[in-house]
Amino acid sequence: MKHKLYLPLAATIMAFVSSNAQQKKSISTIILSNASDINLIDKSITIKRNTIDKAGTSVGFPLLISKTDTIASQVNDLDGDGKWDELFILDNFAAKEKKTVQLKWATQAPKFPIRTSVRFGKREAENLPVQPATSESVNAHQVYKALGFQKYQTDGPSWENDKVGFRHYLDGRNAKDVFGKKLPAITPENVGISSTGAVEDNYHQMYDWGRDVFPVGSSAGLGGFALLVDNEITRLGILGTDTLNNIEKTNFKIVAEGPVNSVLNYQYQNWKASGNNYQATETTSIWPGMYAYKNTVKVKGLKGNETLLVGLSNINNQNGLKVIEVGKWVCLIQHDNLTYKREWIMGTALIIPKKDYLGYIEAPKTGQLTDSYLAKMKIVDNTSVRYYAVAGWELSADKYFKTPEDFTNYVTQLAQQLAVEITVKVN
Repeated sequence: MKHKLYLPLAATIMAFVSSNAQQKKSISTIILSNASDINLIDKSITIKRNTIDKAGTSVGFPLLISKTDTIASQVNDLDGDGKWDELFILDNFAAKEKKTVQLKWATQAPKFPIRTSVRFGKREAENLPVQPATSESVNAHQVYKALGFQKYQTDGPSWENDKVGFRHYLDGRNAKDVFGKKLPAITPENVGISSTGAVEDNYHQMYDWGRDVFPVGSSAGLGGFALLVDNEITRLGILGTDTLNNIEKTNFKIVAEGPVNSVLNYQYQNWKASGNNYQATETTSIWPGMYAYKNTVKVKGLKGNETLLVGLSNINNQNGLKVIEVGKWVCLIQHDNLTYKREWIMGTALIIPKKDYLGYIEAPKTGQLTDSYLAKMKIVDNTSVRYYAVAGWELSADKYFKTPEDFTNYVTQLAQQLAVEITVKVN
């Protein structure tokens, strides 16, 4: 069942381009500078539209040409108004490299290699086949246990790049899971559904592309979040055995899906926690080349006695947690046979801004949120915080992950790469 989602989305790379658009003849020069002492591979750069198109009226697709090469890119409409807001590009830089590129306007976007993807399918009744979708609204009573059937393909949206895949339990649990990938190709669209279109758990077995490898249980998985309110842990959502969510309404949408970036957004309305009502927003972004995704979280309605908790499921971890400072980041790293039945070696990690890091706690063994290390983060009302979640499986195409030393080196080097900001100057 083939149902790629990015082609019908007005919010993504080419929907705004008219096939009859006239190519704009003006050309600008842009200087991209890496001031760091390290080489950067698959470095993501975001250029706001008003930086290269101040009036917001340019027609067509903005191409960046470096010498004779076209830099892989896409445009994203982040606010959903039908007009793109940013140019997202991906490129490599040598240490201290200053790269001069030409900005040209094309009538349509080139077909860059597809290196990211989002998959989301749902059904409205148990006897109906799964259909591709780009958004969903879930009320508090529309959870798996209350419905009596699983509504969503892979329990909710999944997203991936050329290295690794992840999924989010939209059925009320709001945990994050990991797909180990053995191949750089995008995984098949029918993962999680049967040949008749029914929801099917067919991804806990090995395929050529890989499989779901990470046990989540009643944890928040890898990168799911919660709140600590006056030393009480409050889960965002519920367990699979619960029939009523503690979130009044969850709105999900695919913001962008393109060759070099995919973005998902969740709005959690009236999250009832410790007697308070919170409004929470979560934005998940992935781009090629890294065994990780970026998460941005914002909570409104804070009273001042809350701490954000970010989950790192430690099911099957017998080796404890390593905490390492890397420049402006703190890395929380675990490495063991973390997969189902301890069958394979795996490392998982969180990369958190040092300025927001407040240490970590371990979740209790019973209750609504268990089996986790929980990184504590400073959070200010209605203000975004960001972090990265990392997963490396020993059967991945890159063999970085079999020993604790190798995985630690990978995580710390990724943190160094993420710390570098490419400066953009338009002439």
